[in-house]
Amino acid sequence: MSERFASYAEFWPHYLREHADPLTRRVHVAGTLLGIALFLAGIVTGRWWLVLAGVVSGYLFAWVSHMAIERNRPATFTHPLWSLGSDLRMAWLFLTGRLGEELRRAGLP
Repeated sequence: MSERFASYAEFWPHYLREHADPLTRRVHVAGTLLGIALFLAGIVTGRWWLVLAGVVSGYLFAWVSHMAIERNRPATFTHPLWSLGSDLRMAWLFLTGRLGEELRRAGLP
């Protein structure tokens, strides 16, 4: 049964703990960045298959990392919007070097 959260502030630490393995986070961030790049390229060029490829690649990387590395169920299935927002937030924090602080606050080394 999925966990219930009263707010995104409660969900965010849970999301981070579901991405405890550094390799999971790296694969997630790579998929998110590739997904964004393809999505934007599709919008700019009018090639809608690139938009679709962006969405698919972002989720594919995430789901594979959960199945093969973390061995847990992606939050996408139970909290799709919060999960998407958290994917983007985690990627931004990773790129700006601030993810470690958030991980420590969530109880991760």
